[in-house]
Amino acid sequence: MNSEKSQDLIQSQVSSQVPFYIAIAGNIGVGKTTLTRKLAEHLQWQAFFERVIDNPYLDDFYKDMHRWSFNLQVYFLSHRFNDQQRIFNSPQPCVQDRSIYEDVEIFARILHEQGYMSDRDFENYHDLFYIMTRFLRKPDLIVYLRAPTWTLITRIRKRGRDYEKRITTDYLHQLNEAYERWIKQAEKEMNVLIIEAERLDFEQHPEHLEHICSCITPFVPDEILSSSP
Repeated sequence: MNSEKSQDLIQSQVSSQVPFYIAIAGNIGVGKTTLTRKLAEHLQWQAFFERVIDNPYLDDFYKDMHRWSFNLQVYFLSHRFNDQQRIFNSPQPCVQDRSIYEDVEIFARILHEQGYMSDRDFENYHDLFYIMTRFLRKPDLIVYLRAPTWTLITRIRKRGRDYEKRITTDYLHQLNEAYERWIKQAEKEMNVLIIEAERLDFEQHPEHLEHICSCITPFVPDEILSSSP
């Protein structure tokens, strides 16, 4: 975990930004969706989930990443941008399953580096991303869930989604490396809490959720905490 900033500094950065907004960041299979749901239920905050089950591009993407990488990333960007607007207008604190910044800094970048997205498409996507996001509110806190590649692939296989059967360990490993590069930069711009998630199970162990809540508490303004159960 990374919590070197003093509580006074943290509070001063976010106290004027109410309601509070947390983004749960991390690689595929690390537990973002489960933590988002559990936190929202526990704190009675509004949850915003990544479009996965009803995503019309995911199955095609994993069959032919060259053909569908740009389409998939634009789909995620448009839906997450819509969520960002809803978060901005929400009257209550929010928890988001993956931040909009991960789209360009992690997934689009790795697809480009691996040759699945052309230079032209990546530049177009990159420009579109920054035009859309330059005026968006950043999360008050990013909770980064970190886990080794083999933990991720084990969890992905266990949940058994058909389209994820084509995900390779090499792809996950490169995403993990991209996440580590990105989170170092994000720490310079936003509050970041790093959680080692390899041995955490938010479904089966309520004490793991309580641990996360205790880590989050120093970042949350008192007026927000007092309104939560």
